[in-house]
Amino acid sequence: METPNVPFYSFDTHAEAEAAIRRLDASGFDMKKLSLVGKGYHSEEHPIGFYTVGDRVRAWGGVGAFWGGIWGLLLGPAVFFLPGLGLVAMAGPVVGALVSALEGAVVVGGISALGAAIAQNGLSKDDVIKFETALKADKYVLTVHGSIHDAAAARRVLLDEAAVEAA
Repeated sequence: METPNVPFYSFDTHAEAEAAIRRLDASGFDMKKLSLVGKGYHSEEHPIGFYTVGDRVRAWGGVGAFWGGIWGLLLGPAVFFLPGLGLVAMAGPVVGALVSALEGAVVVGGISALGAAIAQNGLSKDDVIKFETALKADKYVLTVHGSIHDAAAARRVLLDEAAVEAA
């Protein structure tokens, strides 16, 4: 599989991220090729946690319904506490990459474990910095994995979304 410079999209709100994912799903895009990462709450909200039952995820907190719905579409939901970012919710191929980075204690050139994980998926160091900056600004980041054709297909669907393509 040809690996492009992995595109990612930054959304200001969980509603915008959800709309983009649902548009991709409705277009027939392979949901296994998407990752979503976000803090998932704001300071006035109090997340409690999540648990899985089979392939279904139950979540509580200010945007628990959002993450529960998105986790039903994407693979491998998880919540991590990451230094410098705090509590981060995510789903998709980035979860496996992060677990590998954490297990291998991978930290490359001063970037975080999450940065190392997404760099393994094809992002340049500059794009990793943009990705992490978006998360620190409480944005939701949607990453497209796969071939150049997958990236182009997602770009066509998301062209008129409220997303800001960061890469």
